Amino acid sequence: QVQLGESGGGLVQPGGSLRLSCAASGRTFRNYPMGWFRQAPGKEREFVATISPSGITTNYADSVKGRFTISRDNAKKSVYLQMNSLKSEDTAVYYCAAGFGGTSQNGYAYWGQGTQVTVSS
Repeated sequence: QVQLGESGGGLVQPGGSLRLSCAASGRTFRNYPMGWFRQAPGKEREFVATISPSGITTNYADSVKGRFTISRDNAKKSVYLQMNSLKSEDTAVYYCAAGFGGTSQNGYAYWGQGTQVTVSS
């Protein structure tokens, strides 16, 4: 069992940066691939980024590639999403997830409650 809790969301101007954090509980955190997803108003939840258990392998949605960076600290049982050059279209509720990995929501069994990111001037 893994419980997840996101933090770090907020209001930021276009071109700005935010760093999201996701803290996990449970002894098996280090065994799980971790992912970030987001859901904008009126849209389906979509894949943002994923990272392997070791942190060596990462994968990003094309829409965030080159702007967002996913990382993890297994000793702190945390995963992070550094978001730079934010755009209005990045506005969404961001969720972290743990599971088997991949780009589909179906690959993740454990979800946090989400944190709101709003990009607006």
